[in-house]
Amino acid sequence: MHSFYQGKTILVTGAAGFIASHLIDQLLESGANVVGVDNFLTGRKENIEHLKTHEHFHFIEADVIDYPDSYLSTTDYQLPTINCLFHLASPASPVGYQAHPVETYMVNAFATHQLLQYLLINNPQARFLFTSTSEIYGDPLEHPQKETYWGNVNPNGPRSMYDEAKRLGETICGVHARDFGMDVRIVRIFNTYGPRMDLRDGRVLPGFFLNVLEQKPIEIHGDGTQTRSFCYVSDLVEGLLQMMEKGDFAGETVNLGNPSEITMNELALLVNEVADVHQTPTHITPRPEDPKQRKPDITKAQTMLGFKPIVGLKEGLQSTLEYFKTQV
Repeated sequence: MHSFYQGKTILVTGAAGFIASHLIDQLLESGANVVGVDNFLTGRKENIEHLKTHEHFHFIEADVIDYPDSYLSTTDYQLPTINCLFHLASPASPVGYQAHPVETYMVNAFATHQLLQYLLINNPQARFLFTSTSEIYGDPLEHPQKETYWGNVNPNGPRSMYDEAKRLGETICGVHARDFGMDVRIVRIFNTYGPRMDLRDGRVLPGFFLNVLEQKPIEIHGDGTQTRSFCYVSDLVEGLLQMMEKGDFAGETVNLGNPSEITMNELALLVNEVADVHQTPTHITPRPEDPKQRKPDITKAQTMLGFKPIVGLKEGLQSTLEYFKTQV
């Protein structure tokens, strides 16, 4: 329970997304009045179906690339004064952002600007949290990655519509924090997983589980020595809540994730173990510009927020598998 949110009006963009839907659950449990916005480009209606009748949740189907006045205040609905805005709207998987490249850079850049300008006019005291990504570090030359690292990103590569748009989104946040005095916070999210992920979104864990559930060998891109660090969704959401509610934290940027690092070969074996499968994984063509290492340095989140991931990978994979079984 986070008493900070009690009675506040919280706007969440990308409301039907995997992480955002879990965040909304926790906000409502903490006594907030939540307004969710999504156009279902990659978000899924079933992720928020259970909230349809909740008295403190209001959903707006709209594209946040549009001007906020066009969808937040209409003849049918007058938005209360926003106290906090979580901007999570964006395709987040390679399949999603490569299928929707224009929407991806627009929602992370233009929509970020538009939402901040809307707050500047309507409630400049509101808090704004931009969900950036570990992808802003690119294929990192620093390991693990600290918030002070500027990254190693190809500005015109096959992932740039996401990587560079998130970097520009951070720039826009910085301008509004420094030049307009707004309370803007940035979270760089590392690999997160759990129930409500799209089984077919192309990310590594859904891909591995899809192979398993279709009774096929797990397919590993490349030689499998590349590493990732996986954070269970409930831990990540707790970090987002802590980040927004912390006083005197305007202008801060924080990594959120689980620093336990694992190779893709090791992950495939663990998924097989959790699913009680005994097929040998196979190796396929590497993904273009796939980062070789990914591990967050979460010292800042630990010391300044008290953030501490508690769900172990095997435990999290078990609950994720049970969810994915319902999606086949």
